[in-house]
Amino acid sequence: MPDFILIGPPGAGKSSVGKALGKLLKVTYTDTDTLIEERSGKKISEIFVEDGEEAFRSLEAQILAECLQTKAGVLSLGGGAILNPQSQKLVAASQSSIIFLDVSISQAAPRVGFNKDRPLLLINPRQQWLALMEKRRPIYEALASYRVVTDHKKAAEVALEIADLIGAAHD
Repeated sequence: MPDFILIGPPGAGKSSVGKALGKLLKVTYTDTDTLIEERSGKKISEIFVEDGEEAFRSLEAQILAECLQTKAGVLSLGGGAILNPQSQKLVAASQSSIIFLDVSISQAAPRVGFNKDRPLLLINPRQQWLALMEKRRPIYEALASYRVVTDHKKAAEVALEIADLIGAAHD
């Protein structure tokens, strides 16, 4: 079971902070989006286009369940992973520290670039991002053990803040 699960919207820094936190704490880092792409042999955007969001969310939930059983260290989830009720239950029932990486749209926009690899942000990306957050924020907040704002911070700074917040030993 992972020690830490990072959740949050696109552009919050889940992947970069996850890598930095794993390095800081000398633990493994796993990204569910990477595992989904490896297993499917497709980019996430291709899965959305070719198979649909429902198929993607199903595969995402399956990989999350496996990770909660087999992975340790730091686990970062795709921004929408928490939309699946089963995934919410799995995350909530885990013994992991769940960290909600929060970010403002002004900081998220340049990070994600609102590009084609973000399938839910293709049309009117700023409005889509705001709509995603309106729906997801209550879920992120309900699941989170901790909330860390990533605005104007480098990944290593956020990782250090998380380590200090949870009282984890680090060098």
